[in-house]
Amino acid sequence: MRVGLLTGGGDVPGLNAAIRAVVKRGVGQHGHHIIGFRNGWKGVVDGDIVPLTRSHIRNVLPIGGTLLGTARFHPHSAEDGMDAVLATVENEHVDALICIGGDGTLHAASKIAEAGVPIVAIPKTIDNDVWGTDASIGFDTAVTIATDAVDRIHTTAESHNRVMLVEVMGRHAGWIAAASGIAGGAEIVLAPEQPFDIDKIVRFLKHRHRAHASFSIIVVAEGAMPAEGTSMQYEMQLGQFGQIVAGGISERLKQEIEQRTGFDTRVTVLGHIQRGGTPTPTDRILASRFGVAAIDAVTRGETGVMTALRAGEVDLVPLADIAGKVKHVPQALLDVAAALA
Repeated sequence: MRVGLLTGGGDVPGLNAAIRAVVKRGVGQHGHHIIGFRNGWKGVVDGDIVPLTRSHIRNVLPIGGTLLGTARFHPHSAEDGMDAVLATVENEHVDALICIGGDGTLHAASKIAEAGVPIVAIPKTIDNDVWGTDASIGFDTAVTIATDAVDRIHTTAESHNRVMLVEVMGRHAGWIAAASGIAGGAEIVLAPEQPFDIDKIVRFLKHRHRAHASFSIIVVAEGAMPAEGTSMQYEMQLGQFGQIVAGGISERLKQEIEQRTGFDTRVTVLGHIQRGGTPTPTDRILASRFGVAAIDAVTRGETGVMTALRAGEVDLVPLADIAGKVKHVPQALLDVAAALA
């Protein structure tokens, strides 16, 4: 078979491990020809390909980013994009596609699968918000980086008697905030799933600093918002392409906390640091398992599916079942974060 492979959306640590697994299993065990499309779905539309052999994936396992490049491009939203994809698949004699991406890239994959292209998807996102899988490639590394940052913030916060706001990624789901907040011992975790009341936060901080502590750490997801009807008014700041402006909610919270408490408050925005660097062993293993499962599914002719981690096992779920859905942080995990304040 001639199998196309692409990585779309934001980069995450572990993508190269997944590419490596597809190529090693596909070429070594199944005798397939693997071609890569550069820069996600844009490469499929443009017919921008590169052959992938065992020599191309040598020593890439510990390297972050993606050797294929990536882009936030959805062919079903572009003029003649779907037709261009179908033309490339025909012209390049591609028997099936393996698509590694997050919710937007996988939504595009479902549209192309509906058009008749055999596709197997692999979930990746540091936000961990792809529905249908317990974990996505990149999440563990992002949480590890964020937790390390919170650990480091502790010492400087205590030394200067400050309130420290650490902003992490997570527009629609607060998985990184909840996980790193619990692991790093933050006093408050603010996530998109649970709008906050600034008055309650202020009361908590005043009581904590008066009773037994001289510092506090708050982990804030970039998509966190104040609850309607509360005393803090805020409109989410969006960039040119609809992305959240980094630091927007944290800087506003800093102003509110300082004005209402008088406590010295500082902001640390982790931003793209969470996406970069060496993937953790957990992400390397997950990516490798997903890559092997994806190329095996293609070989069996089982397409229109996504690899998923469920209760420790790799399973296949229909693309149609996950497209357009968001996996939110369960209330039980947010309750644990609140209980440890």
